[in-house]
Amino acid sequence: MRIAMIGQKGFDVGEKGGGIERHVTELATQLGAMGEDVTVYVREPSDEDLPPGVIVKEIGSIKTKNFETITHTFLATLDAMRGNFDIIHYHGVGPATLAWIPRLFKRDAQVVVTFHSQDRYHKKWGWVARQYLTFGEWAAVWFPHATIAVSHSLAVYARKHLHHQTIYIPNGARLKYVKATDKLDAFGLESQSYLLSVSRLVPHKGQQYLIEAYQRLTHEEPELVRDLALVIVGAESYSAEYQAQLSRLAQGNPHIRFLGFQSGDALDQLYAHARLFVHASETEGLPLAVLEAMSFGLPVLVSDIPENLEALHHTGFTFTSESVPDLVKVLAGLLRHPRVLDQARGESRSIIDQFFNWDIIAQETLAVYRSLPH
Repeated sequence: MRIAMIGQKGFDVGEKGGGIERHVTELATQLGAMGEDVTVYVREPSDEDLPPGVIVKEIGSIKTKNFETITHTFLATLDAMRGNFDIIHYHGVGPATLAWIPRLFKRDAQVVVTFHSQDRYHKKWGWVARQYLTFGEWAAVWFPHATIAVSHSLAVYARKHLHHQTIYIPNGARLKYVKATDKLDAFGLESQSYLLSVSRLVPHKGQQYLIEAYQRLTHEEPELVRDLALVIVGAESYSAEYQAQLSRLAQGNPHIRFLGFQSGDALDQLYAHARLFVHASETEGLPLAVLEAMSFGLPVLVSDIPENLEALHHTGFTFTSESVPDLVKVLAGLLRHPRVLDQARGESRSIIDQFFNWDIIAQETLAVYRSLPH
């Protein structure tokens, strides 16, 4: 089966990448290993060695916040229309707005959309973009032959508000066991000596709440964080103003460390040796960073939005979303009782293996493809 993937920034996860890019990379890799031919349309060339069965095709775009995705998607769609694809698979509600083109004009291909998140709630978008992304939600379920939702919350939303059934297939993660610490040494960190946050530096990810909470603990209960740094991993994505805001919030506290974009062994070691992973996001699809933290057996503290709770599967810890006081309270309680964190360490691995396994996710996605008439 020949499959085209459209909507992601790239195949490997670069500084501007996020959950969709990791999702497509894992899914395409696994589908290729299963014998399928996958073409991944990207906006910039990849330096990665490509796995068997995967082809990366670079297509340009207008590189601005509002037009990069849609222009790339349009040009990639035109290119895919000339190809001999059985499946054209769009990722995200923005790209989904163009799914009607192959649906109408390439009748020999089946069109699939994955509904990754309600992007209109992301604070970086202006009014016009939010309206377009609202339309994109409708397009994501009505234009394609089949729609995949990465969370139960999105599937319920599509059924109740968009009046259309979707197929639930979640994001995933791979279990990892890492003992090495040489990359930590380069950052001046030691195992269990830091709290960790990993995500793009964009407003809806909520890093500002975490920094404010850490600063309050520093002043109100300094003994709890005296030997505990706050490490924030991630790069801005058309959000330089927000990055500057975070820097201002962290000013004067050398224990708040911005490490920028990290990948490979460095990121693995940062996950594996953190004392606690904190994810304070305001809105999500199904948070891959949380799943990845869980795959390392890391204790996880998340904001109590439904998508984060869905990832936890009754493990981990929560605080009231957008509430700095509650985050301070929960953090302080966990840091006062290290045995609670020790008991939580490792519980999440079984959740990942059972519910968020990429091998199963790829098999279920392929089953969706094969269920469509060809």
